[in-house]
Amino acid sequence: MNDDTLAELARVLEARKGADPDSSYVAGLYHKGVDGIAKKVGEEATETVMAAKDGDPDALVHEVADLWFHSLVLLAQQGLGPEAVLAELRGRFGLSGLEEKARRGEGHQSDSSGE
Repeated sequence: MNDDTLAELARVLEARKGADPDSSYVAGLYHKGVDGIAKKVGEEATETVMAAKDGDPDALVHEVADLWFHSLVLLAQQGLGPEAVLAELRGRFGLSGLEEKARRGEGHQSDSSGE
């Protein structure tokens, strides 16, 4: 399957950089800087967890979409795109979660193994 949704969204996010903050939601987020965007990612992560605990699949999909969207805005603000994350994920194929975590070392705080 070749879905270009992430690449298309990345192009839109890039085009919003430097735009008048009143011209679009994304331009307004960029205007808030990394702190404002990161705060929004945190809010969306919390809402995702709450939707999962509520057991409503439609709400969960909606909140994950919001989380992904705001995470992509944060990546774009930092000069990165979805391809960087996809490359990281591709590099983890063939590794167990425990091997991947050990490879990162103790200094890295995130945990993608689900533990």
